[in-house]
Amino acid sequence: MQKYGGSSVGSIELIRQVARRVIHTRAQGHEVIVVLSAMGDTTDRLLDVARSLSERPSGRELDVLLATGEQMSVALMCMALAQGGCRAKSFTGGQVRILTDGLFNNARIRHVDGGPIAGELGSGCVPVVAGFQGVDDAGNVTTIGRGGSDTTAVAIAAALHADECQILSDVDGVYTTDPRMVAEARRLDRITFEEMLELAGQGARVLQLRAVACAGRYNVPLRVLSSTADGPGTLISYEEPDMEAPVVSGIAFNRDEAEITVTQLPDKPGMAHRILAPVSNAQIEVDMIVLNAPRGGRVDFSFTVHRADYRRTMELVKREVAGLDIGEVLGNDRVAKLSVVGMGMRSHAGIATTLFDTLARNGMNVRMISTSEIKISVLLDEQHLERGVRSLHAAFGLDKDASPQAVRHA
Repeated sequence: MQKYGGSSVGSIELIRQVARRVIHTRAQGHEVIVVLSAMGDTTDRLLDVARSLSERPSGRELDVLLATGEQMSVALMCMALAQGGCRAKSFTGGQVRILTDGLFNNARIRHVDGGPIAGELGSGCVPVVAGFQGVDDAGNVTTIGRGGSDTTAVAIAAALHADECQILSDVDGVYTTDPRMVAEARRLDRITFEEMLELAGQGARVLQLRAVACAGRYNVPLRVLSSTADGPGTLISYEEPDMEAPVVSGIAFNRDEAEITVTQLPDKPGMAHRILAPVSNAQIEVDMIVLNAPRGGRVDFSFTVHRADYRRTMELVKREVAGLDIGEVLGNDRVAKLSVVGMGMRSHAGIATTLFDTLARNGMNVRMISTSEIKISVLLDEQHLERGVRSLHAAFGLDKDASPQAVRHA
């Protein structure tokens, strides 16, 4: 299974290049299924066209429109493969019978019928499948959210029990952090599903979160590769029993955070629910939450949302607490989240100590903290983010040799 992103098929020459790669893979004796995204910024351009006609286009009709981007990619790819002497056949999501729920613009895959694709493989043909789309029980075209072609590829790989699902794009693997921010960032040879889920959930944009979750659920090994250069990429799989995990595998970050705090809130049952309920009802996702220890029957309650939801969230919270005896509602949309992730956190002490000591020595104040077994996330002032990432990357030895031992003893 090979999935190519929009940047990999953004021009006719790039499509020819991908076709040559697919033909080369087949020449090595592998059966190949190809899943494609829309070319370049096609999806954005289709959205612009729709919104030039209607500020709130019908979800159903928007999905019919957006699905055409991937359909153009797969048709052109089949033409390029044919020019290279390789039989290929394009499939829409509906033709593969990728069955989804009925939620337009963000549907979830319920079932994949691998029969049509398996039949083509058996005849020596390369199936080329349009990512990002499926059909609901009524036959309506649905799309499965931004980055959904990754999820399409994983779902098909799971249905056909593929040996590996390769995600090819303009990056050559998963790095210890964003190499555009930290020049010393290293490509990881392998990483676990759990670590990749945490990294993707905390801001790393190499893979779609839903795709990683689906791959982990059905144990589909993922490999992140460059579509333009040779190399082993990064394998994402379950941890091998004899492989001791490094303490820290990577650092993820997200600039798109905003913080809301309600001060001097009465320390009574149900107050947190009262504040968050209208936010949730407005389909606004809450991320980090902190409730400090009560003093004199009062608490401060803080949480974060996506920066795009900041103003709306402030309006909802102020409206909800207007009749309450509180201090004030404070907001800050110039914060960022930084997360340290690693399987080794389960069995190694001192990770938090190193993190907080490093930030303190660099003059950075932590505004919020959240943790899991293999992750520590902190909220910082946005101006400190890049310095925080660089200093922690060095503190945990992520700029050293790529072997687990080098990281483990940092």
